[in-house]
Amino acid sequence: MLERFKVPVEEQVRISHESIRATVTGFFEKMGERPEDAATAAETLVMSDLRGVESHGVSNMVRRYMEWYDTGRLKARPNWKIVKETRGTANIDGDTGLVLFLGQMAMQMAIDKAKDVGIGVVTITNSSHSGAIGHHAMRAANQDMIGMVMTGGGLQVVPTFGAEGRLGTNPVAMAAPTRNEPPFLFDAATSSVAMNKVYLARRMGVDLEPGTVSDKDGTPIMTESPAPALDDPFFLLPLGATRELGSHKGYGLGMMVEIMTSIMAGAEPNMLTGGVVSKHLFAAYNIASFTDLDQFKDTMDQVLQTLRTTKPAPGHERVLYPGLAEYEDEQDRRANGIPLHREVVEWFNGMAAEFSLSGLVEV
Repeated sequence: MLERFKVPVEEQVRISHESIRATVTGFFEKMGERPEDAATAAETLVMSDLRGVESHGVSNMVRRYMEWYDTGRLKARPNWKIVKETRGTANIDGDTGLVLFLGQMAMQMAIDKAKDVGIGVVTITNSSHSGAIGHHAMRAANQDMIGMVMTGGGLQVVPTFGAEGRLGTNPVAMAAPTRNEPPFLFDAATSSVAMNKVYLARRMGVDLEPGTVSDKDGTPIMTESPAPALDDPFFLLPLGATRELGSHKGYGLGMMVEIMTSIMAGAEPNMLTGGVVSKHLFAAYNIASFTDLDQFKDTMDQVLQTLRTTKPAPGHERVLYPGLAEYEDEQDRRANGIPLHREVVEWFNGMAAEFSLSGLVEV
């Protein structure tokens, strides 16, 4: 993640990932989730922080989830059900449950189907937030498959030339296994940035890059600007920001996600209902059904080695590939703790005391 979104060193408190996982698991249990689901949800969030994706980690999301439980937007212990199923596909009604854990179940279902017929695709409608979808895609990569995940929902993003929000940030993720190189993991919104990065910028007091948001009339703001306040009307821009810079591509990619996660699954997009319901797609591709698995991994290693040893442009130290920096962050943070903002640690410890749970432990 860009340095401007990271916690300043002087405000950091390094907390062990085991401590964060235990405390967050306890929070989810207090919200009514089953212990096993609470643990899976906590693991999904903590992995985001371990991999340096603070926008989808505990500091940005736990408070919001607790608010959603309180307001009824999230249902604990959802009565999810399979609406339609074939050997290679399934469509699930999530009963407004949290996809932090429902997504792991759906991806495993897709993996099991891919073992049988080569490809597995599982959709979830009528559900809530998924966390960083790259975590779900990695579940497939860890089982020698290619994982793909899409999430649709929200009304924060304007279409190109539009002055009303019609799409969500609609991210896409893909993970692929390797032999010796850190795995390939691409996880990105089809909007200019994820909405959570606006929340981070607001908390950190840093400016947004040009082309991140529009004003209330849909006009792209093409200068650095403070993150909008909660009561300021604004929209996120599609990836590309303006037509001249390719916003039609981000807009089109966002529509692809909308079709695959909503319409194909028999659900109405939020632009038709005005709702806040999220929809998701989890796909697993069994590499061995297409080619030799060892050959695939060897070629992946060669490709990724070629990319990271590419001569860097002036002013840059090296070339990265998707997933490399996150892998390196994970190694550091497992050993040295996850850097949380002091204010976040204070809030967590205050809530832990209210729930009679153990607080966060510094490294």
